[in-house]
Amino acid sequence: MDYVLRFANQGLWLLAIPAFFLVLLWRAVRYKRTQYVYPLTAVAIGAGLRSAHYYKRIINGIRFLVLVLLALLLLKPQLVDTSSQVKVAGIDIVLVLDVSGSMQFQDFKDDARSRVEIAKDEAIRFIGKRDNDAIGLVVFGRDAISRCPLTLDKHILTQCVSDLQIGTVNPDGTVLATGMVTALNRLKDSAAKSKVIIVLTDGEPSEEDVDPKIPLEVAKKLGIKIYTIGIGSDTQERFMDPLYGIVLKPQVNAQLLAYIASQTGGRFFMARSSHDMRDIYTTIDQLERSELQAPIFSHYYDLGAYGAWLVLALMVLSLFFSAYWWFGL
Repeated sequence: MDYVLRFANQGLWLLAIPAFFLVLLWRAVRYKRTQYVYPLTAVAIGAGLRSAHYYKRIINGIRFLVLVLLALLLLKPQLVDTSSQVKVAGIDIVLVLDVSGSMQFQDFKDDARSRVEIAKDEAIRFIGKRDNDAIGLVVFGRDAISRCPLTLDKHILTQCVSDLQIGTVNPDGTVLATGMVTALNRLKDSAAKSKVIIVLTDGEPSEEDVDPKIPLEVAKKLGIKIYTIGIGSDTQERFMDPLYGIVLKPQVNAQLLAYIASQTGGRFFMARSSHDMRDIYTTIDQLERSELQAPIFSHYYDLGAYGAWLVLALMVLSLFFSAYWWFGL
């Protein structure tokens, strides 16, 4: 293994160095040694009985070393293992979420939340399990936008998902294929071992959407797997609208979603309840687990505890010499 010494708090050099020299300056200018006067001192000096022992220089050297070590400990010294190999999942994932107007429906008997809230919560749960994977976010309604690029910062990504709501994009449409094209654009330059798109929608693609064959062809060329999730119902259902009376709910195009998944090596799932949604994300999480050995500079060994013990030992040694060296020990 190859180790390199680094200081985590490098910015403190600007404070540690001036403070160190200020202490030396104070000692040189203000410090005065304690003098002991005895009646026979002059006679002893005249008789050549002066001690030539260098214990004071040794003690001062130890104290100087303690001061240097304390200054270095403030900088948080670390050893970095630059040749370590760790297992990481080589997968880049883009979540493609439908935020069209129909996603506001509350039609699950086991859950009072809307479709979009359930989709968001389960997506966040899924993100929390993928510690070593870069994940991005694309949302679509009448338009499709990249809400978050591929990132390992799960805090930012989770916040992006949490902030989603109906109206983030124009909700009057469902451009499913355009959303997939946007996700593919995010993955086209990825060097990951495996690339995955997870699409969630609750309805039919709009007329203004592009041909689904376009993202399928691109996905095949790039070796990108697409998982599709239908949320809601794949059968015709009606509901009472307060303004328009009895109207039809959007129906999931299960045939299209199944076709998209099968053509790219993925799978199609139908979520008819919030429990189904959780099980689907759990299944995808288990399916997409490939590990490889990758060299990364992430093994840091803090030296602070060892340095503190060394400082303590030197201080005890200094006190011991100060107290007992006079007696010849």
